[in-house]
Formats: sequence, structure tokens, C-alpha cells
Amino acid sequence: MDPAVALVLSISCLLLFSLWRWSTTRQKLPPGPTPLPIIGNILQMDLKDISKSLTKFSKAYGPVFTLYFGTKPTVILHGYEAVKEALVDHGDEFSGRGSFPLFERINKGHASPCDPTFILGCAPCNVICSVIFQKRFEYSDQNFIHFLKLLTEAFTILGSPWIQVCTNFPALIDYLPGSHNKFIKNMCFIQNFILEKIKEHQQSLDVNNPRDFIDCFLIKMEQEKHNEQSEFTLENLKIAAFDLFIGGTDSISSTVRYGLLLLLKHPEVTVKLQQEIERVIGRNRSPCMQDRSHMPYTDAVIHEILRFINMGPTNAPRAVTHDVKFRNYLIPKGTTVLPSLTSALHDDKQFPNPERFDPGHFLDKNGNFKKTDYFLAFSTGKRVCVGEGLARMELFLLLTTILQNFKLKPLVEPKDISITPVFGGMSSVPPPYQLCFIPI
Repeated sequence: MDPAVALVLSISCLLLFSLWRWSTTRQKLPPGPTPLPIIGNILQMDLKDISKSLTKFSKAYGPVFTLYFGTKPTVILHGYEAVKEALVDHGDEFSGRGSFPLFERINKGHASPCDPTFILGCAPCNVICSVIFQKRFEYSDQNFIHFLKLLTEAFTILGSPWIQVCTNFPALIDYLPGSHNKFIKNMCFIQNFILEKIKEHQQSLDVNNPRDFIDCFLIKMEQEKHNEQSEFTLENLKIAAFDLFIGGTDSISSTVRYGLLLLLKHPEVTVKLQQEIERVIGRNRSPCMQDRSHMPYTDAVIHEILRFINMGPTNAPRAVTHDVKFRNYLIPKGTTVLPSLTSALHDDKQFPNPERFDPGHFLDKNGNFKKTDYFLAFSTGKRVCVGEGLARMELFLLLTTILQNFKLKPLVEPKDISITPVFGGMSSVPPPYQLCFIPI
């Protein structure tokens, strides 16, 4: 067949197919002017005054009509009533973000809405990885991505009501199906990963040049290898590294994620934070821990985030080590004790209106930071969170760095943002949300 004839036939088939597809699609859409193949309704509009063209079309087809900008249909809402009915009365259905190819090409995906879960999990995870086994992962590393996914999934499960049931009725764990099996599977995967790292460290250990936590533990193991009562064992190393990893990764990520959600809900707090960051740190250097003592409002906001979200509402279970008389009661050795951190963090005498997010809970009348013994976000006593100092540093540096460089833009009005946790069992998990990070 002659190539020219083949080209004409191909174009004709393409046009016929386009006409058929448009006619089929248009039957389900609002009415509008008949589009031309490929170019749609472009030639029927005044590109210098689109609004004028839309007004003209609305007179012919009503307040809701369809135009084709190229091959893709676009439904036009014209007039207040149509706009209000769609964007307010049917707000959920019309809340998606439309395509704007030019900005998408320029921004290359940046400053568009995103779920901050992954990116906020990367930084604290890499901090802990550096401490435990001197390893930092690239954010594009597929093993790292899988690792964070398992952690996020596990902590979501940990906050579910079913885990509370398993905690109270441990016999169910071995005999019933449920999300607890997924939690155990994820945790075992992470433990095995850590065990592999320990084996690698054993092969490359230099006792005179310890690189990280695992090396220091292995050196201590070697020093006490003849002590049968020593607690420096391979199994304890695996468990200790695992506890540090779990405690220092998702808890920080979830706290910052929840904190950003609260700042979206309370933009007036965000404004004050950024004003203090601008005044103390400026734009020409990165935040450092020495800045915190000069930033009482930022310190108060971080404390209020920790107090308000109450990340570990019931704390980890404790047990009494021997028979103890407590407030005229005798508590037998081995009895489980569950301290309610909520009762302190939400004490209405210490924190007026405790259900309200208010940094003023940690500020005196002069605007200075105010300490309180009721702040038990990291628990207290001998089993206080071992990573409290590191966690405070990470929260301060992460939050100030983000707000130094970005404005936070919600996808909905602040009043419509939900800050209710997904679950409130052993872990308070923030609800899923998206936001835009707009470079300052």
C-alpha cells in the first residue's frame, strides 16, 4: 500500500475513533458545544478573555456545561449557586486537586500536596541507624522504603483497639487470627535485619576503634565473656538495638507529623513560630540546639504538641519487683502496673482547658518558658524514655528547619481539619492528611 494512502487511512481511523469516544463520553457529561477532534473547543473560545467565553457558553448551555480543552473534557461551574453547591454542599466529592500541566512541569512535583509520613520518617530513622550501626540510607533505597513501611504499619496496628484486647488477654495471641500477627511479623523482620548487621559488625570489629552502639556492646561482650552472669549477650544486643530502633524512629516521625497537623489547624501559632525563628535564627544558617534557650515560644509549642497528642497514653506496662505497700495497699511482686500518662498531661488544674491545643500552657505571664512536673510525655522514674534527650533535639531541629524554609498550606480550611487520632490505644496515631510545603 502506498505510504501516503496508509497515512491518510490511519489519520481517518484516529479521527473516527476520537469522534466515537467523545460521543460516548459526552452522553454522560453536562451539555456543551460540539468539540472538534484533537483540538476540542479551543477555536470556539476567545483565548484573550476566557471568562467572557464562559459567560457566553453558560447562556446557551446553563450554569453547568462541558468544554474540551484538547481531548480532555472539563466541566465548567458558572455562577455562585453552581460553585457553592459543588465546592461546599458536595465538598468531599469536589476536593481533589486538578491538573495544571505548566506548573506541574515547572515544579516537577514539588510544592504539590503530599502525605508527609514517608519523608518525616526518613530523618529520625537515619539518625537511629547512624547511632546503632553507623549506617545512613538514601531515601530512594528500596530496602529503606520497605523498612519504613513496616514500621509505620506496625505502629498503626499498635494503636488499634485489638492490640488492647491482646494485651489484656495474651492467650489470644497464639490462637486467634488478627492484626497482631502482622505486627509480630513486621517486628521479626526488623529484628532479623538488625541481627544481620550485628553479624557484619562481628566480622569487621576493631576493639580499639568502636564505630557505633553495636561495636561498643560487642566489646563489652568480649570483656565479660567469662562472666556467666553477664547480661552482655548476643540476644540482649539484638533486643537492645531493636528497642532503640523502634523507640527512636516512628515515635519521632509521628510526633512531627501530628505537630504539623496541629500547626495547620492553628495557623496563628505557626505565624508566631516563624516570627521567632526569623528573629533568632534568620535565613542564613541552619538551626542549632543553642538556639532553643532563646526561643521560649518554640519550646512551648513543642511541649504542647507532646502534651496534646499524648503519644503513649497508657505508657509501657511496668511491674513491681517485690511486694510493696503503696497507699495502704499491698501490691504483690510481679503485678503489672499501667501508669496513665494522660491523667497528668491532661490535668485540668495544671493545664486549663486540657483538651485545647494552647502553647500558653508552657508560658508564664511574661512569655518565658514555664516548666512543670506534670509534663510526663517521656514518662518518669527509672524507666523514663532512654532517648528523651535525643528526641528533644530531633523535634526541635526538625520543626524549626521545616518552618524556617517552608510555609505550610492545608488543602482545606483550618476549621475543617480533623485532629482526632485514628486510634487511641497504646499509641496515638495522627489521621492521614496531605499538605503543601511552599518554599519561603
